[in-house]
Amino acid sequence: MKEKNLKAIGASNKMDKKMDNMEVGRKFDLYFVDENVGKGLPLLLPKGATIRRVLERFIIDEELKRGYQHVFTPDMAKQDLFKISGHWPLYKDSMYPPMKVGDSNLLLKPMTCPFHITMFQHQPRSYNDLPIKFAELAHQFRREQSGELHGLIRVAMFTLADGHIFCTMKQSQEEFKKVVDLIQHVMKCLGVKNYWYRLSLRDKTKDKYLGDDDMWDKAEDALRNAMDDLGLKYVEEKGHAAFYGPKLDVQVRNTYGKEDTLITNQFDFQLPKKFGLEYVDSDGKKKMPVIIHRSSIGCIERTMAFLFEQYQGEFPFWLSPVQVKVMSMNDEIVPYAKEIEAQITAAGFRVEGDYRNESIQKKTRDAQLELIPVVIVIGNKEKEKDTLAVRFRGSKKVEFGMKFDDLIKQLTEKAESKS
Repeated sequence: MKEKNLKAIGASNKMDKKMDNMEVGRKFDLYFVDENVGKGLPLLLPKGATIRRVLERFIIDEELKRGYQHVFTPDMAKQDLFKISGHWPLYKDSMYPPMKVGDSNLLLKPMTCPFHITMFQHQPRSYNDLPIKFAELAHQFRREQSGELHGLIRVAMFTLADGHIFCTMKQSQEEFKKVVDLIQHVMKCLGVKNYWYRLSLRDKTKDKYLGDDDMWDKAEDALRNAMDDLGLKYVEEKGHAAFYGPKLDVQVRNTYGKEDTLITNQFDFQLPKKFGLEYVDSDGKKKMPVIIHRSSIGCIERTMAFLFEQYQGEFPFWLSPVQVKVMSMNDEIVPYAKEIEAQITAAGFRVEGDYRNESIQKKTRDAQLELIPVVIVIGNKEKEKDTLAVRFRGSKKVEFGMKFDDLIKQLTEKAESKS
């Protein structure tokens, strides 16, 4: 249902005195930007790379469960491909200039859709094959203005959880509902609550759009109908559509209160026509499929930036780069503590040991400042009784006498619940 006031969600963030994603990155050793590498080209440190890896594995596994086929496409292609798609004449100011290689001009990939379309064309398709769902964690390159580049929110090269659904017109609305269902699942797992949906429509006074009025009306109506059937609220804004179709955008606010798009999805009747896509229907006739351009978790870098700002380093257990810290009471207990660390690691958790010659109070305080979810202290008493002293983040109570198997059970429940 159409709403007018959804954009007020998260507006109070303007007054929050929170670290932005760059400050969080520095404080918790997640990432940084170096002038010798270049603006918009962040370097992920081990902990930042761990969060990225967790997000990527999570979304690939979730998409595979939902019938997507993961593919891989190159980071560049001939300029001709983007002339056919229409990206070059309409989008070239945001693309990096062509590279002359032999007889060809090559372009860094700004979009993945022409590649997935080429895969669809690779062999004849029947109505029995549809829907076909290609997905990819795709590197994409956009030539941003220097002043627009900021932290992980806007970068020169990003990785999009991209996907394209090739389906019949009859299937399109139901498939789009499934896309929205996936987005809602992802937002729940990430713990994102303050987001809203924006229906991004074309501005008929501008001439930057492909196709005729009939195709645009069909696409815009299909988006509205899908959202209305799901009973979800949304706002409509003209002028934000892609050049080939209207979009459903998932909007959030960053630490400064600025509105950002986290995820975007589009109905497309234009590119199937430009590339001459077809399938053989049940009546033996050739027909044109619809393409749904979709993302599930958005641009990995921007999603990370949003999560950095939302959690301020206090990540949920399943996302924490270090989930468990094991610390020793004294030097003689270190070999045993390392055995415990190795066993927790073997159980599938991310563990660090703190075996410095420091007081247990200092070690504990450092772990608290790092916002480690689970801290384990091992001394002579724990070794003798084959137990652990465990403290969970947010609790003032240390749980003494915990058995190793009970700890692993609790950690497993935390990880699987994504709480």
